[in-house]
Amino acid sequence: MSIRLLLSSIFGILAIAAPGGPAVAQVGLPGGIGRGLPQTPRLPTLPVDPESLPEAVREGVQRGLEAPVRLRRLVGRSGGALEADPRGWPVVRGEVVAVDLSAEGRRRALQAGFAVLREERLAALDMATTVLAPPRRMSLARAVERLRELDPQGSYAFNHVHSPAGDLAAADAASGVPGAPQGGRGRIGLIDTGVDTRHPAVAEARLVQRGFAGPARAAPHGTAVASLMIGRSGGFSGAAPGAELYAADVYGGAAAGGSSTGLAHALAWMVENGVPVVNVSLVGPRNAVVEAAVRRASSRGVLIVAAVGNDGPSAPPLFPAAYPDVVGVTAVNGRGRVLPEAGRGSHVDFAAPGTDMAAAGPGEGYVTVRGSSFAAPLVAGLLSGRVARPDRAGAEAALAGLARTATDAGAPGRDPIYGAGVVAMERRVEPRTVGARGQLRR
Repeated sequence: MSIRLLLSSIFGILAIAAPGGPAVAQVGLPGGIGRGLPQTPRLPTLPVDPESLPEAVREGVQRGLEAPVRLRRLVGRSGGALEADPRGWPVVRGEVVAVDLSAEGRRRALQAGFAVLREERLAALDMATTVLAPPRRMSLARAVERLRELDPQGSYAFNHVHSPAGDLAAADAASGVPGAPQGGRGRIGLIDTGVDTRHPAVAEARLVQRGFAGPARAAPHGTAVASLMIGRSGGFSGAAPGAELYAADVYGGAAAGGSSTGLAHALAWMVENGVPVVNVSLVGPRNAVVEAAVRRASSRGVLIVAAVGNDGPSAPPLFPAAYPDVVGVTAVNGRGRVLPEAGRGSHVDFAAPGTDMAAAGPGEGYVTVRGSSFAAPLVAGLLSGRVARPDRAGAEAALAGLARTATDAGAPGRDPIYGAGVVAMERRVEPRTVGARGQLRR
């Protein structure tokens, strides 16, 4: 049973059991946990495969899966490292990825003129990836089609790249004080850009960093997100100060950084190191490689938390947040109202502060942040204080405990704007508390 389905079910049960009281919810992991609970209908979480639909409705569905303009622009800025798939999503040029390629599938691909660029075994996920190059003069879109024709039972995908989900913006005047820090035990993971370990907010933290697109390279996005997870310095505190952070840089400054294969390898590294909660403040399209890695990491008890994105309420569901095995997080302002640019849909599980708050900025200072990128790490940090190691039962208990603290918002009960409700408002650090200033853009 997916996280989302169980959340919807238990939210309804608790609403009936406690009329008039605060709405609370519980979420669980797939694979039978909580299977005895009654199930309630819900909207589809993931977009369906257009090829499975009648031709009359296929065109409209395809339009709904097209890449937002912001992500389309990555191709033009890549210097030729990227190209676009048929719906405009950026992909690594000249690469098709096979998941768990069979011997027969490999034989047929080679016989048809494909070449193996690299093969890697992700033992922690019991998963293998094979990156293939298409025959000369064959387009990448046709290459994917051809492989699926040659090996209908195989799993083939573009090597999509993912983009950070949020912006860093100028500070606003506000009032209030940061909440008392909690958590701090255990281990937490981050898949993002590199982290500047010299910033005062994270300089004293226990931090292990590894690059998956070349050497790890510090960048503002990953540094800000890391500070919201485990930061602590003066008046600033993240959601889990004192926790040990495993930071996977899937960009490394490379034009093709943020690839699907990079995300899969980073998740395998998290599983290898026993990281129970992993934050991913990145967005992209549905991809078979990432989906397989997410499913297998989740089956091993890892809680994956992801930002739902900031491409507007009419944008298609963005991934990995929209996978049923992932906790999707949207962003609210200092008054607990959802940001107008935040993604919406049945894949929203929680809402948390994503603006009117400070995070680590360039050098030694702080900036005001805006976007779901910065809400997700607060949820991940709170969860890390509730689970000590990857464990399916422990993960479900951690989610249930967090859901009991959620403040219902929007329509009564679970809804596609706030999910189960708003959490972590007390973790928001007012920008003026730490002298946040300046402006940075993604």
